This record gives sequence, structure tokens and C-alpha cells, in this order.
Amino acid sequence: MSDPALGLLMLTLIVVVIMLGFPTAFTLMGLGMFFGFIAFHAPGQHWSDNRVFDLMVERTYGAMNNDTLISIPLFVLMGYVMERGALVDKMFYSIQLAFRRVPASLAVATLIVCTFWGIASGLVGAVVVLMGVIAFNPMLKAGYNVKLASGVITAGGTLGILIPPSVMIIVYAAVAGQSVVKLYASAMFPGFFLSFLYLVYIVGWAMIDPKIAPKLPEAETKVPVSDWVRKIQAAYSRNMPLALMSAVVAPGKALAIETNGQRVTYRMLWSNLLAVLFPLALSLITLWGIWWYVVIHQTAEARANTGAPVIERSAIPQAAPAAPAADDKPQELGSGNAIGTDEATDESQGPQEVGDASLRGLGPAAPAEAGPPEQFYFWFWVVVAATLAMLAWYYWIMEAELFELLKLLTSSVMPLGILTIVVLAVILFGITTATESAAVGAAGAFLLAIHARSLTWQRVKESVFLTAKTTAMVCWLFVGSALFSGVFAILGGQQLVEQWV
Repeated sequence: MSDPALGLLMLTLIVVVIMLGFPTAFTLMGLGMFFGFIAFHAPGQHWSDNRVFDLMVERTYGAMNNDTLISIPLFVLMGYVMERGALVDKMFYSIQLAFRRVPASLAVATLIVCTFWGIASGLVGAVVVLMGVIAFNPMLKAGYNVKLASGVITAGGTLGILIPPSVMIIVYAAVAGQSVVKLYASAMFPGFFLSFLYLVYIVGWAMIDPKIAPKLPEAETKVPVSDWVRKIQAAYSRNMPLALMSAVVAPGKALAIETNGQRVTYRMLWSNLLAVLFPLALSLITLWGIWWYVVIHQTAEARANTGAPVIERSAIPQAAPAAPAADDKPQELGSGNAIGTDEATDESQGPQEVGDASLRGLGPAAPAEAGPPEQFYFWFWVVVAATLAMLAWYYWIMEAELFELLKLLTSSVMPLGILTIVVLAVILFGITTATESAAVGAAGAFLLAIHARSLTWQRVKESVFLTAKTTAMVCWLFVGSALFSGVFAILGGQQLVEQWV
């Protein structure tokens, strides 16, 4: 049975039933079963022999047999482990201190944490609930506008759908039959650009109307400084990089410092010096990665691609040109025979000329074409000079508060950032599949939580149960949508929609 009117009725009912509060997955399955029963009904047939039951089993088995969906529980587990490990609280605190001089600093910190956490979990609900608990009350206590506070959390939570690794992108790739890697690569820039636009809007609104986001008191924006740091400054220099390097070279004064019953050790000096040098190391690694990818990787790949056709053409034996016939006469321009002769000559000599050109001209020119883009070296060294200048200025002004803030950011933001970059890089560079990268992310989340000493057996148990619950919801949603779309296509609704479009 094919009745487009029933298909349109399905679309109408799904909106009505979902707005009444029924779960989406079971709404899709229920409507699919009901209208599928009508579509497959045959007079005189027993109700248990209706083919809609076979369709239901096939769609369910197809969803459970889909290898792409294996990555969903692993990405969800990664997010829940990091949530239960209480890694977000410290991140929110450190980012809020870093942006304390920016208008609407709490809202800006909330959106940045939502972006990072959306990347880690890939789920909207988990991000919105968690950030509502952490950031909503502090913004209200600071006198923030309720619309701004709630809007930042809800808008930032939705970024988890778009920014990889997103669970919804995996589901869409499984339904549409698209590549997860290509969808991740295409969603990366729009997701971060949307987050940037949100930040511009928040800061601009706060600058136009400061009442919606009052400045925090000075006491709440002060970075706590340890006693031993102040004593190191007094003994060596107010500039912390210079003070730590001097303490490492001449540790006599530093090792005599004692705070809260504990002495400063040489290992403590080295660990803090490495923390100070972390921005420099990160910048150098990033610049080296850009250089390697553009100059070495792309050049080698382009040379390999341009060299293959040359070898293939040169390996083909070329026929010797035929000797001209004795009775051939020159043809006048504009005559049909002349045109035909020219075409025949072009056809017979074309491959030979192309082959010769590939050997003579394309061979030497291939390295030039395979090199980096024009002006790359100029702009690369401009970026290097600008980066080194900013780092020099940053280290020049680094005193105790800035040093403590750097330690907070290094211990809270950098681990999650490095884990996220690793998970995405192994996918985008084709090193692993989405499922394997999800396993890497889940293992990394456990390591981060263990390193923070915040992971207990109870929290692991909660993370696993929440992962099973969320995965079951997503998979049943996938089954329901597959059944609904199949019945909708059988009824002819898909063709009707295509005609309208």
C-alpha cells in the first residue's frame, strides 16, 4: 500500500506526540509500527503475519550490527568519567581567573568550558546540566542578567552537537551512510567559529550594557599566591622565570626556604620551571607541526602523486610516426580534407607529444609544483617572529600572580586540551578509525581522573551506568528513526516531499 496522505499524517502526529511529552525513540517506533501495520495489511491475512514485524526486527538488527555506533558508548564514557572525576570545577575556576579583566568574565569562562566540555562528552544534556550546577548560581550571585546566564549555558551546551567528537555526527554518519572522518573535518571550523561568535556577542553586550554583567569584586579576582613563591621572589627576583632559573642554578637560598613545615626541594624548583616553560614548548611544537605538515608531508605526498602519472606514460611504448605518402598533396586552408587531416594528425601525435612533454617538461617542474604555497615562508617567519615577541613580553611581565595562574591553567585546561587534540588528530590524519580514537579518549579520561586523584570505585560505577543508559537511549532512537523512515518511504511520503522541494 502506498498512500502519501498517511505519510504526511505520520509527520504531523510525530510533532504532536513529542510535544505531549512522550519519549522520541518510542514515539518513532510506535508510529512506525502503527502505520507500517496499515501499509502491509492484506485482507484475509492473520495479524501476526504482518510484515511490519519483520521490518522491525531487521531495523533493530541493522542498528545493533552497525560498527559505527560502537564509538558512541566509548565517547560517552569519556565524558562521564571526566565529569565524575570533578575535573570541570577546577577548569572553570582557572579560566574565570584568566579572563577576570574581560567584561562578563563569568559568562565568557562558562562558554569556553562548555566548548571544551562539549568536545569531551559530545552530549548536550550532560554539558547543560553540569554547567548549570557549576556556573549558574555564581553568575546569579554576581548580579548577572538571568537571560544572559541561562542563555550562555544552553547555547554553549549545544556546541557539543557540532564540535567533534560529537555523538550526533556519528549517528548521522550511520544513518546517511557518510564518512565519520569527513563529517568531523567539515564540522570542526563551523563549531569553533560559532563559539567565537558567541564570545563576541557576550562581550559586546556587556560592553554596551554593563549592568547585565557587573564586574566581580577585587577579592574574587585575586589569584592566591603561595608563601614559598613570595620568598623565592624576595630571594632572587620579582620576575618568576628569572627567579626560578636562578634558583635552579644557585639553589642555596631556595633550599633554605620553609613554609607550613615543608622545605622547598630541588625537584619542586625543576617542576615549576618546566611549568613556566610549557607555553614556549607548546608554541614551538605547534610551529614545528605546521612546518612539517606544509613543507615535508604535503610536499612528499604531492611529489608521489605527480610522479606516478609520469612513470606510467613514459612506460607506454610509443609508435613511430608514419612516413608521408608520396602522392600526398598540400591541402588548402578551409577545405574539409585539411580539417580532417589536422584532426587525424592531432589524434595520432597527441599521445606522443604528451608523453614527450611529460618526460621533458613535467618532470623538472614537478618539485616546484609540489612545494609549499607561495608566500608560505614569508608568512611563516612572520608568525614565528610575532609568537616569539609575545612570549618574550609574557615572560617579561610574569610575576607571582601570573605564575600561579599559569600553573592553574596547566594543571586543569592543558590535560583536557591535549587529550582532545590527540583524539581528533588520530581521526583526521587517518591514523585510527572513530571507534579506535574513542577508545583512546576513554583510556585518556581514566588516566586524567586517576592523576587528579578524584576517581573512586563509586564514581566509576556511576559513569558506567550513566554510559549504558545514554547509549541505550541513543541506540533505540536510531532504531526508531530507521523504522519510521522505512515506513514513511513505503507510504510514498518521501517522494511527495521530494516533489514539493
